[in-house]
Amino acid sequence: MNDTMLRNRTFDELTVGESASLTRVVNRDDIDLFAVVSGDVNPAHLDTRFAASDLFGHIVAHGMWTGALVSALLGTKLPGPGTIYLDQDLSFRKPVAPGDTITVTATVLEKRAEKRIVLLDTRCTNQKGEDVLTGTATVIAPEASISWAPTRLPDVTLRHHDRYESFVQQARDLPPLRTAIVHPCSPEALKAAIEVRDEGLLDPLLVGPEAKIRAVAAAAGLSLDGLTIEPVEHSHAAAARAVELAVAGKVAALMKGSLHTDELLGAVVHPNSGLRTERRISHVYAMDVPAYGKPLIVTDAAINIQPTLEHKRDICQNAVDLLVTLGIAEPLVAVLAAVETVNAAMPSTLDAAALTVMAARGQIVGARVDGPLAFDNAINLEAARTKGIVSPVAGQADILLVPDLEAGNMLAKQLIYFGGADAAGLVLGARVPIILTSRSDSLKVRIASAALAKLVAARRALVKRPLR
Repeated sequence: MNDTMLRNRTFDELTVGESASLTRVVNRDDIDLFAVVSGDVNPAHLDTRFAASDLFGHIVAHGMWTGALVSALLGTKLPGPGTIYLDQDLSFRKPVAPGDTITVTATVLEKRAEKRIVLLDTRCTNQKGEDVLTGTATVIAPEASISWAPTRLPDVTLRHHDRYESFVQQARDLPPLRTAIVHPCSPEALKAAIEVRDEGLLDPLLVGPEAKIRAVAAAAGLSLDGLTIEPVEHSHAAAARAVELAVAGKVAALMKGSLHTDELLGAVVHPNSGLRTERRISHVYAMDVPAYGKPLIVTDAAINIQPTLEHKRDICQNAVDLLVTLGIAEPLVAVLAAVETVNAAMPSTLDAAALTVMAARGQIVGARVDGPLAFDNAINLEAARTKGIVSPVAGQADILLVPDLEAGNMLAKQLIYFGGADAAGLVLGARVPIILTSRSDSLKVRIASAALAKLVAARRALVKRPLR
């Protein structure tokens, strides 16, 4: 229809018994788009778990999606452009499921000369020839012939965010993780603690000035019922006390509240903190990028400003260990640079080549590492092939190891704000995982961050050995 002119049938040209049809295959994107446009988020149309226990046992298309096909046929073919829709009755006969082929047919039943009224039988059938919708339409047929080029529609791409589902469900299957919420003295920090508790992920211990926490909760209308407060005087003391609790085994994770990240991490990496390991601590963004077919780790975009080669080895190993915890047997690590060839004038390419060799020699374990790779070659197989790059990682990276914090932060923020990505943040390399969330994070991202911490802590408790 997009390549041909739209032509109508005037009232005088129409004959009783005349008919026209169009056919569409309904897919999951059709259903999701209709839900977005209409606001009809009934789980019978969208949630496979809900639909499995519903009447039909599977997801079904919205009835009005099928009804919309009738409108499309009347407006584009019979009678076509210039038609005015007056009335429609619909009877839904059978459910329509993703993958069904639906043919809609309109047949002229009656013409009324006064006001050019036309009645049409409207019927939708599936690939088995079964009626799924029947009804009668009443329209005003056009008076003059119209031939019109169809309007070019915008390209629409759905952004599916489902990369977190599997590991969040794994985390929900484990007992709640006792977690110190460090200085939760803002409504956002308190709400985040309550949300992850209500999701069954964390068992929060609020570490901060008790009077201030209670005042914030009261002002925000948040209930602290069931939450324990570990009272301290101020944010610096909250960070120090949270570290003490982790060292003593009274909490298994830390979660940033309303204090500055540097203040919390300063207490963690203090020489006498007891939380340091031989491993450099680093930050990971576990990203759900709609345009990429699997979860993607970007590291380090928040802690190590200009990491050395040895730091990058630890940053890489931290991220690899995380993905192994999530069930990826041999993560693929792309060490990023601006180009994919070694250039002595670009230190990032030298580091990338060195890390590739280090992985081959067992200094990085559990992953396949390759670099230098430019961003496009790391995540797009066709781009890598065009440049003749032969690599086990190119085009399918699980981890993007960035040259420095500035590059990582810009890359992550571009994926978030231009690419519509979600980004769950976690600090690794200490003896307990540390959840870093932002006030702008969605509930989904906070849940994912807590779930990651829970799985890391569970894995560490199972292995019962320090990081090396």
